[in-house]
Amino acid sequence: MRNDIHVLVIGGGIAGMAASIALRGTGIKVDLCERDPQWKVYGAGITITGPTLRAMGRLGILQDVLAEGYAADGIDICSAEGKHLFTVDTTNEALGGIPSAGGILRPVLHRIMQRRLQHLGVSPTLGVEVESLALEGEKSKVLFSNGTTVEYDLVVGADGIYSDTRTRLFPGTSSPRYAGQLCWRLMTARHPSIERRTFFLGGRAKVGLNPVSTDQMYMFYLEAQSTPVRRDEAGQHLVLHELMEGYSGVLAEVREALSSSSNIICRPLETVFVDDRWNRGNVVLIGDAAHATTPQLASGAGMGIEDGLVLAEEVFKAHDVPTALDAFMARRYGRCKLVVDSSLEISRLERERAAPEAQTAVVEKALVQLNREF
Repeated sequence: MRNDIHVLVIGGGIAGMAASIALRGTGIKVDLCERDPQWKVYGAGITITGPTLRAMGRLGILQDVLAEGYAADGIDICSAEGKHLFTVDTTNEALGGIPSAGGILRPVLHRIMQRRLQHLGVSPTLGVEVESLALEGEKSKVLFSNGTTVEYDLVVGADGIYSDTRTRLFPGTSSPRYAGQLCWRLMTARHPSIERRTFFLGGRAKVGLNPVSTDQMYMFYLEAQSTPVRRDEAGQHLVLHELMEGYSGVLAEVREALSSSSNIICRPLETVFVDDRWNRGNVVLIGDAAHATTPQLASGAGMGIEDGLVLAEEVFKAHDVPTALDAFMARRYGRCKLVVDSSLEISRLERERAAPEAQTAVVEKALVQLNREF
């Protein structure tokens, strides 16, 4: 156990909680700060790949995720008319019997991770931000918005795609860029025919349905737009109804059930990748702060969780923080870049309405790499 290191984690999202859980699990003292005083989580359902479920197992939350979410192997590929075309086999021996895919409501995952934090004795400081961060020797002096100042051996920036920590470390880094698609997400009752991830290809856009519990699923619709479009939330169900015109089968049923009370979220897809080291001194970026991806590989949350696990492993076994961060970068850079690059390639193919086989080929190739231990 390491009790000679004091770490600050900035950001109470998935990556920040994963790092806090993993670090605290090795005995390291962890402070977690989150700017939102309510510590709310936004979003609908998320898809979970087998490698992410494996990482959740190492984090100690897999059984809760399986109990409160949904897991099933494979991806069903259907036409826009709802006809089953083929099934992508996502099983892999490297997963050691863990399901190769699943889904969960984002607020449910948030609560599961919160419970794990509480079990380990990590109590986040809410409603507080970092005002300044200065490297002094081997430590960083952090001034918080509540007026307190603390020195840390390691500072972890897990504050998301619009990371203030990234701006402080790398002021020349480009801002998140729009990836050419709007992602519509709809929460609805699970249709009895949807037993696993199901993609509908060949229509005007890629559409997917994924169970997140025994009785719920979410739909995503990837709308190609050259520039982000902002729409009135009150009329979103009408726009989505129009966009889904021409789809048959279960999607037609989902379309006809849309109403003003439908649970719909529409956001532009954005990405950022720090194409260099993710640390300056003893301050390091993880998760979306370093490598925010689009959702085509369903691996954004997984990469954040893996970041936290690998960081904790390397800090625990290294004799100093710089050595740990070198090892962290060596293990994480290529894997995260694979996810970002592959996701953007799939996005391009979707926007060009490429053949379903061409789109799924990129998915299958990436999964071969991601199924390997990180």
